[in-house]
Amino acid sequence: MRPEDQVIHHAELDGRSIAWSAVGAGPLLVIGGWWSSDLELDWRNARFRRFVEQFARHRTVIRYDRPGTGRSDRDAAPPGTLDEELAVLEAVVDEAADSSGPIALFGGSSGGGVVSLFAARHPGRVDRLVLYGTYARGADLAPPAARAAMLGVIEQHWGLGSRVLADLFLPDATAEERAEFVEFQRSSASREVAHASLQAVYEVDATRHLAEVRAPTLVLHRRADRAIPFALGKDVAARIRDARFVGLEGDDHFPWRGDADAVARETLAFLGAPVDAPNAGSRSGPAGAIGLTAREREVLRFVARGDTDAEIAAHLLLSPHTVHRHLANIRSKLGVPSRAAAAAWALRHDLI
Repeated sequence: MRPEDQVIHHAELDGRSIAWSAVGAGPLLVIGGWWSSDLELDWRNARFRRFVEQFARHRTVIRYDRPGTGRSDRDAAPPGTLDEELAVLEAVVDEAADSSGPIALFGGSSGGGVVSLFAARHPGRVDRLVLYGTYARGADLAPPAARAAMLGVIEQHWGLGSRVLADLFLPDATAEERAEFVEFQRSSASREVAHASLQAVYEVDATRHLAEVRAPTLVLHRRADRAIPFALGKDVAARIRDARFVGLEGDDHFPWRGDADAVARETLAFLGAPVDAPNAGSRSGPAGAIGLTAREREVLRFVARGDTDAEIAAHLLLSPHTVHRHLANIRSKLGVPSRAAAAAWALRHDLI
């Protein structure tokens, strides 16, 4: 699939233009609610595009930019409440859907509140709901003083605020990747819109409507997510009747980073699409077959070469602590007891 395969459309809501895109074919999978997005800039991101393309092989993937952001009406104020967010999502779904048939919804991070509200308000239209890295109450994301400080930084200095958010959202990124994300945030939303959007994130309270969701629901959350703690994902699952909760390894907040394939596999399997699961019962296959991320394969190559954590950290522009955590994940996935055993595995499979 080529970048130009994305087709951008526009829906109208109360005189505002909402940009939305479609890729792929088949039943609708609507991905909604990111507080900061840009349909075109996101699509140029190779990691992001590959993540979406995995779904587009089985579904028509619909994404959109909230008013005030990305390719939507930049002069419009962003939604300030969940009901306003819902109106935007409803406008996109009404425009994108060929019929009133059921759709699947994927809500990541702050998008979990609005897609779950759509599922609660329109039970007949949603056949599957996937929530990733999300939360029930914005007040639980951080103590009041920390929330006020974050809002203050963004309001007073969006450049500095965007860098703080980059550190939070991209813990294992290179300096270049963080710089690119800082520029992306500042391009996709103004200081005023970013401040208002984050304020809305903190004010979300989905506790009441989560109990009303009746669609089959999958809740995914990475165990070491720094932006939204793991416990908040478990709390979301506990509030939805019969929801299935899956804890994933890793600390990246965005699903298209880290072990993005694990997120895609769990989601596609839940949606009923045929997927090739990693061979968890065998430890003799290639690194990709047992679920090592690209970053973990990089770390393993240096381990096999005999480098220390500090040396690997210098090569990859990571902290030694992060390298140590990657190695722990690698050993767990390979089923080996030690660093030496991991190195031997890499040598046997020609990883260096």
